[in-house]
Amino acid sequence: METVFDPQAITAALAAAEEWVLRHLLVFANLAQLVVVALAFVPARLAAPRVQGWMENLSRRRTFAAYARQVAAALAPLTKPFVWLVLLWLAVLVAGYAGWPHQLIRVVVSLLTAWVIIRLASSVVRDPTWSGVIAAAAWTIAALNILGLLGPTIALLDSLALTLGELRVSALSVIKGMIVLAVLLWGAIAVSRVLERRISQLPNLTPSIQVLLAKLLKTVLILVAVVAALSSVGIDLTAFAVFSGALGVGLGFGLQKVVSNLVSGVILLLDKSIKPGDVIVIGDTYGWIKSLGARYASVITRDGTEHLIPNEELITQRVENWSYSNDLVRLRVPVGISYKSDVRKAIEVCVQAADESLRVLKAPSPICLLTGFGDSSVDLELRFWINDPPNGLSNVKSDILLRIWDGFHAHGIEIPYPQRDLHLKPPAEVQVVATAAAPAPAESPAAGP
Repeated sequence: METVFDPQAITAALAAAEEWVLRHLLVFANLAQLVVVALAFVPARLAAPRVQGWMENLSRRRTFAAYARQVAAALAPLTKPFVWLVLLWLAVLVAGYAGWPHQLIRVVVSLLTAWVIIRLASSVVRDPTWSGVIAAAAWTIAALNILGLLGPTIALLDSLALTLGELRVSALSVIKGMIVLAVLLWGAIAVSRVLERRISQLPNLTPSIQVLLAKLLKTVLILVAVVAALSSVGIDLTAFAVFSGALGVGLGFGLQKVVSNLVSGVILLLDKSIKPGDVIVIGDTYGWIKSLGARYASVITRDGTEHLIPNEELITQRVENWSYSNDLVRLRVPVGISYKSDVRKAIEVCVQAADESLRVLKAPSPICLLTGFGDSSVDLELRFWINDPPNGLSNVKSDILLRIWDGFHAHGIEIPYPQRDLHLKPPAEVQVVATAAAPAPAESPAAGP
């Protein structure tokens, strides 16, 4: 402790630090590198407004996909550091080729690269977990590069390897494979979204074919990304031949329902029996198809409940598709009137109520029929056609019934209550006849001895 507060020791430490600064920092090479860094910032500052305006215009163009506009919007505020970074990278390449010292420029490049990657990741990647992982990886690589430990760290990770036959798997190859796979999957999903939007805008393709092509393209792109990631780390894909055979057996026994739903989904898309937007009834579920997935179809009912129906059920069960060949649907509304009412006038009122409804078609025209004589009423049935079943059935029936109610009240037509006729028979006469009691029989004399 005494040496810590010793004036001579403190003076010696300061002198050594001053000598190190003069020898290593305040030298011409470092000053020249600082000048290069400062000079690279000047054109970046001048070119940034024009480049930023160009990026903002790209982010507002509707001709680009939404994801491309999002990336352009994220890059717009980073134009100045991005241009500065590009110029510094060019300075590093020139200095390395000429053999000039450029260690300080490399430190600035590492820090600026990490900062740009983190800002870009936080703007593009919405998931905070993945954004944090990217930020931690960027700062770690930048720190190792500044300290000169990036090369030894890579060599250490490569030495931690496991050999399986001719396959050598190291920690470095696993990390590289994960990074390549993540980037390729991200790119495949982004490209599939762009292609899906393009396919949905093609007028010559039916919705079923559009969904099928989008799903197939997405599957193919993901498979290509996985294969490319495996090939990038040196894995021989022929080693998966035996594994694919075992996987086929496993699919045959353990994943029958899953495979059946997948195949059923492809069949539904090919035969066009149902498609997004169709109104269907399967079992007790009535609604319209929101989307067709690889395993299930999403059906939304009128009360907002979303049913996920497996594709196999849509193939094996009876399905009512109200919009398969056309959207025409005939609805029936039973109506009962009193026996005292004018039947012909009631029929006229019912037909007029259907004609006044906006959703009822004029051709085929609505018709009202007398269907029978019930216990309490004369039974009528109003029949009419609509061509928009996705908009609901109960609401149009309710509208017509309200119009019939108003028309019946206006014309004095009664809707009867249930009636029962009770017939009481008169009581039967009961006659009482009194009869005399029979004389008791005389006792017979006792027999003698």
